[in-house]
Amino acid sequence: MLFEGLQWSVPEGSVVGLLGKNGAGKSTLLHLLSGLLFPKSGTIALGQHIPKDRRPAFLEDIFFLADDIAYSGNMSIGEYRKVMGAFYPSFDSSQFDQILADFDLEKKVKLKELSLGERKKVFLSFGLSTNCRFLLFDEPTNGLDIPSKSVFRKVVAGNLKDEQTLIISTHLVADVEKLIDRVAILNDGKIQLDADLLELSDRLLFSSSANLPDETLHAEKFGTGFQFIKSRSNHESQTPINLELLFNAVLNKSLSKESIFQTQNTEVL
Repeated sequence: MLFEGLQWSVPEGSVVGLLGKNGAGKSTLLHLLSGLLFPKSGTIALGQHIPKDRRPAFLEDIFFLADDIAYSGNMSIGEYRKVMGAFYPSFDSSQFDQILADFDLEKKVKLKELSLGERKKVFLSFGLSTNCRFLLFDEPTNGLDIPSKSVFRKVVAGNLKDEQTLIISTHLVADVEKLIDRVAILNDGKIQLDADLLELSDRLLFSSSANLPDETLHAEKFGTGFQFIKSRSNHESQTPINLELLFNAVLNKSLSKESIFQTQNTEVL
């Protein structure tokens, strides 16, 4: 059994980075959320929808970007837009055209003539243009070069609406750390950490030093010194979150829920 006793809820309007090692079950979890796989026990709901029912109202409100999206190779990008856009009531053709332009893609090109990375850009552009309430992106930056990853972050940030919820599954932490506002780390069949990044930056301090400070929660060798996580006291300034360091700390069980959310006045989330 891949998941056992998994409990997870996502606030509406969040951009969540679903992180985990290869084989941790990230793709399986997204397939469950999209209704393409069914849980053997327990329940899953997206808003008012039960994914496994696959009702039309649900299918109009969710877009799942997977590595195996079906398409006709003889279709041009423009033809794909015309055929598939009809399934999404909120699809915006002009928005699609603009995102394609951001990725330097032309509508007249046939899908079969594109590389894997270029097709990924097409489907990313299409998914954002559906304006679905729920967007599930599975390893969306796989196959993208470094400049395209930068464009990806810009178009996602520029095309999401407040009411949309986006879950990005990835093992490439650096690709999403400036985009997400919430992080969930999947390990050993459970969500080991699920937290708002603002809450984390309020409670944890991420830094580096030649010597380790007292009461370090997690540390790793970094050059001639260390990079580390420790609890942040009220007089210390907030620091940017190092997602890769946080990810390693959670997987190594260096951080417990108590150590993350403990503050000087013992407030909790």
